[in-house]
Amino acid sequence: MSQFFDSYSRYCAGPEARRDFLRLGLAGFTSLSFPGLLRLRAEGTPAPERKKNAVIMVWKPGGCSHIDTYDPKPDAPSEYRGPFATIETKVPGLLFSELLPRQAAIADKFTVLRSMRQSAGGHPAGSMQLLSGDSDTRDKNKPRLPDWMSVANYVRAGAGSRDNPLPRYVGVNPPTSYTGSAYLGDAYAPFVVSGDPSKPEFTVPNIGLSDQSQVRHLQRRQTLRQNLDTMERAFDRAGELAALDEFESQAMTLLTNPKTKEAFDLSQEDAKTRDRYGRNTWGQQLLLARRLVEAGVDVLTSSLHGPLCGRVSNWDDHAVNHHVFDALRFRADAYDQAVSALIEDIYERGLDERVLVVVTGEFGRTPKISYQPSTGAGNASAPAGTKQPGRDHWPRAFSNLWAGGGIETGRFIGATDAKGEDSIERVCGPGDFLATIYHHLGIDYKNTFIEDFNGRPTPIVDHGEAIPELIG
Repeated sequence: MSQFFDSYSRYCAGPEARRDFLRLGLAGFTSLSFPGLLRLRAEGTPAPERKKNAVIMVWKPGGCSHIDTYDPKPDAPSEYRGPFATIETKVPGLLFSELLPRQAAIADKFTVLRSMRQSAGGHPAGSMQLLSGDSDTRDKNKPRLPDWMSVANYVRAGAGSRDNPLPRYVGVNPPTSYTGSAYLGDAYAPFVVSGDPSKPEFTVPNIGLSDQSQVRHLQRRQTLRQNLDTMERAFDRAGELAALDEFESQAMTLLTNPKTKEAFDLSQEDAKTRDRYGRNTWGQQLLLARRLVEAGVDVLTSSLHGPLCGRVSNWDDHAVNHHVFDALRFRADAYDQAVSALIEDIYERGLDERVLVVVTGEFGRTPKISYQPSTGAGNASAPAGTKQPGRDHWPRAFSNLWAGGGIETGRFIGATDAKGEDSIERVCGPGDFLATIYHHLGIDYKNTFIEDFNGRPTPIVDHGEAIPELIG
């Protein structure tokens, strides 16, 4: 009992304990962190949102070459256009690189935004600009503003209790390197699912417990907490423990409700569906993403990184990291298959009005090809010292995909110049990107303010408008 009381005291001690819990995961339930986390999510939140829509964001960390995928330039000089042929898509006038035949075949089910731009050239600042609206071009160790995912989680928590036992915000191997909840606190960070969902041994720890002895053990812990709570109430001047019982119940539901276990269980999918997404990490990540939003998760992020990317495990195709064209070939099949399967599935399962799918990275790659010696051999990289082609960071122009969300699809928005160097038509920035996502989620991005660390009301979008062509 003393050990349990110590754990409880650490929780009450403040934010350091909550950060420790997030590193430990749901195992921390026995030290009361998760119920406390749920309680925090109900404090000081804005008015309820009007819509129960959801968003899946597929993230390409490092930045994807727009010229070699969605915005090819076949008439550009050879030092720009790259080696890949262009192919027609199902949308007249919309050409893709030959690397994306599956997406080309279903181009009527999404819209390509070809004129994104931002002003930060580094991965941290670029990610923070696009995902939180931070206009600072300097790379920082941690975000100044919360990302849109945490904001959405915060605002939706303000709607009060919900029947669904699943978390509102889940990250399946999510992008967390450069973004986060900032002044909202760890209570609004994602419920992180890590590991490789394509592996037979893949599990999500402590979700949907079926062992009744474990359930009884947790119930005893709950009773012990209630006894401790009785002792503490006399010293609870601010009334902070008043709602703890409700949140304890929510935490127990998350652990014991069979719906939770089913939502994370890919074995529930038939073999044909799993094959369709691809029996690899990325394919099964996006299949799990679809399962979770279908089960009621509001915000789902999934990062396409790791060995499927090549030697350095991301899309950062500098010549020192990768032979850019070998890297694109190396990852293209898994990427093309997983994304096209997700988009098709959203429509076939009748989720296309409620669920918006966004596929993007933080920026594009330099239109002009550079050459540098490799720093090491590996997948998509020649031995160290070998001169090979690469493309560097390029925030002035890049593309992203938008599907579902009730939007009109089968078209492309905006354009870049003849070499792909600059967005020149229907130019869109981070504020527009964020406003479009918030609009889909029913969040009033023009009038929603959240207090920062200093207590100052801070707008969730301080510039930009929802992109009219991407509003359902």
